Amino acid sequence: MTQARPATDSRWTVPALCAVQFVDVLGATVVTAALPAVLADLGAPASAAGAVVTSYAVLFGALLVLGARLGDRFGHGRVLQVGVAAFGAASLVAATAPTVAVLVGARGALGAAAAASVPSALRLLTAAAPDGQPRHRALAAWSATGAAAGASGLVLGGVVTDLAGWRVLFWANVPLAVLLLLAVRRTAPPTPRQRSGSLDVAGAVVLTTAVAAVVTGAALLEGEAARGAGVLAVLAGLAAAGLLPAVERRARDPLLPRAALADPRLRAGALASAANTATTSSAVTLATLHLQQAAGFGPTGAGLALLPFSLCVVLGAGLAARLLRRTSQRATAALGLAAIAVGDAALLAVGLGAWVVPGAVAVAGLGIGLSSVAATSLGTAVAPALQGTAAGVLNTAAQLGTALGVAVVLLVAAASTGSALPLTGAPLGWLVAAAAAVAAAIALRRGDRACDDAGSA
Repeated sequence: MTQARPATDSRWTVPALCAVQFVDVLGATVVTAALPAVLADLGAPASAAGAVVTSYAVLFGALLVLGARLGDRFGHGRVLQVGVAAFGAASLVAATAPTVAVLVGARGALGAAAAASVPSALRLLTAAAPDGQPRHRALAAWSATGAAAGASGLVLGGVVTDLAGWRVLFWANVPLAVLLLLAVRRTAPPTPRQRSGSLDVAGAVVLTTAVAAVVTGAALLEGEAARGAGVLAVLAGLAAAGLLPAVERRARDPLLPRAALADPRLRAGALASAANTATTSSAVTLATLHLQQAAGFGPTGAGLALLPFSLCVVLGAGLAARLLRRTSQRATAALGLAAIAVGDAALLAVGLGAWVVPGAVAVAGLGIGLSSVAATSLGTAVAPALQGTAAGVLNTAAQLGTALGVAVVLLVAAASTGSALPLTGAPLGWLVAAAAAVAAAIALRRGDRACDDAGSA
């Protein structure tokens, strides 16, 4: 087996791989604020907005596990390079799109390219940084750049569109992809490859269908007109997911190895990853809507009001790297989720004024910074042969958490508005998000105590 490069290479490897994460995650949100300009320029109806936004998220979420397994089979460095190159090519198509249909297709291709890139980038990052504090610091940088990219996309999309036009959002990706490709080729450490076995095509089709249906359905649930179709899509996705165990049992080389599914660290990491995004993305999205619809903020103003979230994610991620020296990964993740719950609950005081929002989301950002580093560290603390799969599972859990969390919280807020409940609208949505964060924190702490009891038996 090829020996990994010395850990000192991570000085250059980790920034390059985190840059891949930043660009790929940024692509999911950067077009949101530019939608009015995009639709007007392409002469598209308002109904096309959903397809432009969700085409990226659907394929990104659906193909993450497949991307991870392709990395295991053909080499994570090679798959990452293909993904980055495809991202640049799809960006070129999007930048020159003559119609909204071409743009939707290019956005889907961008999501697929990101799904190939992100799991392999995470696997290479764990290979570049040894266990212990260097690994924690690398994962802190990874988590901080991902969360910062998702939040800053809303601001950058609006500002760049106002200054230079929406097509620049995609043109900028082309030279970035070239630079990233060169950086990855020079710095990516070698990782073991699966030399035998075949790709589980049936499992890939079923899992991709399940995740795509759930993400699509969750997006449809957010709008009243398509809510019925959204429910059907989510149910179809869950039905496909129910078929997956039977398909995997028959596979010679399962898409989701049994050893990975049986590992309690990966299961706990996936739970925390899903809870992190479900309870923060939903609360922040609802806060954005409140600022624009009730407080009179514009898209850029609302994005700037949420900037403390991104800044505190970075702070929380750095704090997590230190905290993990003294406490367990589960306990750190639970602490982060508790902070998210406090931040979400603090948004209930928004009636006092819009100034409450920056402070509340800052607390939530600190929490997700703590919890995301701990969740990724916990979920990737598996056998080296399973780390590629773990990267795909953790990222898929985070994408599903975002889709379902936003859909459920917005649905609760919309359905309760005008009802006789003591708490309605956005405040009820924030309360639901806070309660979900508390429930996930309790589940992780119970699992931590169970591990302690097993170790002392």
